[in-house]
Amino acid sequence: MLNHLLSDATAGRIAVIVNKFGEAGLDHDLIEASAEDVILMKSGCICCTIRSDLARTLTDLHARRSRGDLSFDRVVIETTGLADPGPIHHTLMMEPDVSRTFSLDGIVTAVDAVLGAATLERHAEAQAQVAMADRIVLTKTDLATGPQIDMLTAQLNALNARAPRIRAERGRVASGCLFDLNAGRTSGDSAAALEWLGMKPDPLAGLSGLAPRSVAAALPGFPSTATHHARDSNIVTASITIDAPIPAPVFDFWLDMLVGIQGDSILRLKAIVHIEGGQVPFVMHGVQHILEPPVPLKH
Repeated sequence: MLNHLLSDATAGRIAVIVNKFGEAGLDHDLIEASAEDVILMKSGCICCTIRSDLARTLTDLHARRSRGDLSFDRVVIETTGLADPGPIHHTLMMEPDVSRTFSLDGIVTAVDAVLGAATLERHAEAQAQVAMADRIVLTKTDLATGPQIDMLTAQLNALNARAPRIRAERGRVASGCLFDLNAGRTSGDSAAALEWLGMKPDPLAGLSGLAPRSVAAALPGFPSTATHHARDSNIVTASITIDAPIPAPVFDFWLDMLVGIQGDSILRLKAIVHIEGGQVPFVMHGVQHILEPPVPLKH
């Protein structure tokens, strides 16, 4: 899939950071790109042991582009299958040299249609990767049986029903479908924000044939609070809809309590919030106890 992205003219020039856990890093040898565009980080799992290495690598990439040594439009970080996306997000937000020059566009999780169900049952890291994903790519669907796909679909619905799903056909995905995923929290456009929350149909979701019925959760008449428990998982998703604007002191108190008591347990938080007296609602986004600055909706 990464090779196809690198050859997609509409994706622009991509710099790739590859991280592999183990003594020998091999994936960079499988990527069809010039050596200067691929940086291999071999010192361990990107989620915990080399966050400082990641910051230095990104800073170096920016410096090389500023000098004219490299030309790229975006960076793809290809992590190990063991990676927790949360600390990577923290690095992009909290490292001053990184946050000034880079922003997180989105988290894409590839799920094996044949082995994915078993992997999700055994590994908490895999569950976190699905729960935090902005987009889920289903691979090897041509090899999966009907019961395998049904079981996997149920697990994905429980962990992250709102993330659009697409199908990779031998690594190929629709052009552009893995980029510009953060429009909901940067553009200030209500339509983009609703799509980012998974609250309106996504034209890309139909490509998979396995799209969940998550859109119903945003329609009138749906219960104000919907909670989904993943089978054999400690991950729970909850959706809350409040029809009236919220008093600012009430919201501040709730958010302070939530982050203070459960911050480390919150994999991801997305919201459109309307405060009493506010001219427009604003978009919120957070991972664990780190919240990005709110973005007002212009439309």
